[in-house]
Amino acid sequence: MSPRVALVTTPIDVAEVIAKVARPTAGGIAIFVGTVRDHNQGRVVSLLEYEAYPSMSLAEMQRCIDEVEASFGSRGEDVRLAVTHRIGALAIGDAAVVCAASTAHRGEAFAACRALIDAVKARVPIWKREHGPDGPYWVGWDDARCKARDHHDQHDHDGPRK
Repeated sequence: MSPRVALVTTPIDVAEVIAKVARPTAGGIAIFVGTVRDHNQGRVVSLLEYEAYPSMSLAEMQRCIDEVEASFGSRGEDVRLAVTHRIGALAIGDAAVVCAASTAHRGEAFAACRALIDAVKARVPIWKREHGPDGPYWVGWDDARCKARDHHDQHDHDGPRK
């Protein structure tokens, strides 16, 4: 796996992520630091846990980097990207993810960094469990239990029941 993708269980060293993309041809380095906030969707958050299947997550992070670099390369830009995601229990204010992008010019660095974090958030299988006053809950998880009507609709091959 590329040294430019990482999952860590300790605080992320932002300077280390930047060093992975720094080079003499880079006139601009953009970084994104995603931190744990104290609320989400109207709920108080006191702690956040991230879980991942490491080999799958790292492979998808690398695919995100490869695709964004190729996209910018097809436009004549030389982009170098890196991403580190933390897993385990994180406190409010802790860095959860750091993305870095270097290019010859700042505009492309910002655009590439944005494209990378958007791809990582959309595609990398990392699961988030928030803790708050009402207890812990998985973010984005839909209850697997279903109503009888929903069960019938899913198994009715002739269409929904009337």
